[in-house]
Amino acid sequence: MSDILTLVFKTLMSKTGVNSDFRVASSSPTTCGNTLLLGDHSISRSVLLLAAVTAAETGMKVIFFTQTQIQSLPVSLQKCVPNLSPESLKKIKFCYPCKVDELLQQVASLHESINLYPTPSSLIIIDRLDGYLCGPGGGGTCGLYPGEQSLAAHLSALLCDTSAFLTQLLKQRSSSSGPCCFIASFQSEVDLGKSDGEASTTDPILEVLDRYFQVRCTLDRDCSYEAAAAGLQEVWHIYFSGTCITQASCIKDREDRQSIDQEWQLLIFPDGVMEFKLV
Repeated sequence: MSDILTLVFKTLMSKTGVNSDFRVASSSPTTCGNTLLLGDHSISRSVLLLAAVTAAETGMKVIFFTQTQIQSLPVSLQKCVPNLSPESLKKIKFCYPCKVDELLQQVASLHESINLYPTPSSLIIIDRLDGYLCGPGGGGTCGLYPGEQSLAAHLSALLCDTSAFLTQLLKQRSSSSGPCCFIASFQSEVDLGKSDGEASTTDPILEVLDRYFQVRCTLDRDCSYEAAAAGLQEVWHIYFSGTCITQASCIKDREDRQSIDQEWQLLIFPDGVMEFKLV
């Protein structure tokens, strides 16, 4: 699997000492599974912003949907990407739909942006998808859909259709362009308060989302004594799963299999620097 998240992890892979520079590890991804990022919001947003910045550094145009205003990159991300160019930031467009019906409308109108911008978006990011589906204005309060499961299916199908449409446009304009994909973060209400951090398959909304997202990326905080004794502020385990991973695991070619990295660690140092380590 060679998607934007693994590109992020390889770019900030843990080395001897602390990363002093940000360099994109390789060119923009050629294959990308639509990914659902599961875990605590505080860390998932940082990962999403890293994905947006990394994609922009490779020349991809990114659209980032969130309910919370982003005035500047968090300090931890600024430490990871100290040499981020202003031109790269211009490739990221932040949109702030407050309710799910506004999000649906903005996603549905993405195809209209081709009349204003020469290059279609290559990456669609939705921060805190559960806030749209389960929060005020989501689910049955929207008035258009009878329940949260139907709403989740409708939004996911719209994302699939939109990404397919933009992928076609990208290929028409450049034969070397990769597909347009989307990433969304989600924190299940079923798993709030659990110590293991592992997402549960009993969440009815999550079961719906799994039909549309090819990859599940689960963030699980390591609260062990060993993690604390290592002098780190936080340690997170990152697990990839899903249909895209299963299919890729069947590849016989050794070189291709080396890119299928299913487990990582995220190391967060006391000064906020973030590094990734392949397990």
